[in-house]
Amino acid sequence: MLGSVTDRVMRSATCPVLAVCCPPPDSMAADIGQGHGHHLSRILFCADFSENSERVSDYAMSVTAEYDAELTLLHVLEEVASPAKTEEAIATATEQLNKLIPSERRQTLKIRTVVRIGKPYRQIIQFALEAQIDLVAMGVRGRGSLDLAVFGSTTYRVIQLGPCPVLVHV
Repeated sequence: MLGSVTDRVMRSATCPVLAVCCPPPDSMAADIGQGHGHHLSRILFCADFSENSERVSDYAMSVTAEYDAELTLLHVLEEVASPAKTEEAIATATEQLNKLIPSERRQTLKIRTVVRIGKPYRQIIQFALEAQIDLVAMGVRGRGSLDLAVFGSTTYRVIQLGPCPVLVHV
């Protein structure tokens, strides 16, 4: 479980919060040539097309530009009505992901889009592991404490179980 202070900060901060559960062992080695303690090469922005996720997209693109990293926009479809509808649902989600990228960013950043099907937190964690993601950026929906206690949330599970730090914004 996340600590109560972390939970309160994540929910009430007016700026994004970087949650680091277990930093990788090499994250403390300073990269003096770059001026960064840990170089970010691959950033994952998780989009659920809510207002909260759109707010964090600017931060994800800014960090991507700062580190000259690769940005992957990921959307997870939880359910698809039928196999025949799968291709259409993936195409629609891909189109929505592409709309999140301003044209000037498209020309200056290395960006790709991915759509997966399954349980969102599992797919995010699996993709982060497969693609060796250095930072996940995602929005937090304002959910009630009972809802979180009973069901958990995608963001909380990615923070707890994911392989890298998570930049969150409410």
